[in-house]
Amino acid sequence: MAAEHQSVSGVSGRYATALFELARDERSIDQIKADLDAFAGLVDQSSDLGRLVRSPVFTADEQAKGLNAVLAKAGIGGTTAKFLGVLTANRRLFAVRDVIRAFNVLVARFKGEATADVTVAEPLNDKNLDALKAALKSVTGKDVALNVKVDPSIIGGLVVKLGSRMVDSSLRTKLNSIKHAMKEAG
Repeated sequence: MAAEHQSVSGVSGRYATALFELARDERSIDQIKADLDAFAGLVDQSSDLGRLVRSPVFTADEQAKGLNAVLAKAGIGGTTAKFLGVLTANRRLFAVRDVIRAFNVLVARFKGEATADVTVAEPLNDKNLDALKAALKSVTGKDVALNVKVDPSIIGGLVVKLGSRMVDSSLRTKLNSIKHAMKEAG
């Protein structure tokens, strides 16, 4: 259920582990986590940046130039910028989302936190996020880091996955249950 049951493996796991060990040695875990989360947010917000990150059509030099411009504008530098540069030079920038996810698992494990994946129909405000964290802490006894994903197709409610447990209180699931019950009754 806790973060230690989440897998950190494969190429993204190796890169994340290397970055985490460097961040721990530099005592810059929080700064690097914040920079990576900011970069992930930029990728989510910009379809052009998303294409640059994922598309094999761009050369490593083109990706590096675009990446450097984005990082400079976002104020992301130091170890994080160098690490993203290494991913780019090694033609692994396409895996950056998985690397960030694995890095966050390692940070949560290091801090004794659990990590929950939460899917919501629309973005949550700070009050709702705090209430969700408090509810999950009361269940787990640990601080819970949230990976929030917005998916309008769930219509309303939320889906929470914490380790091997999942609670689906989405409106889409409830409507599908009603639809199936009506088919069986009819």
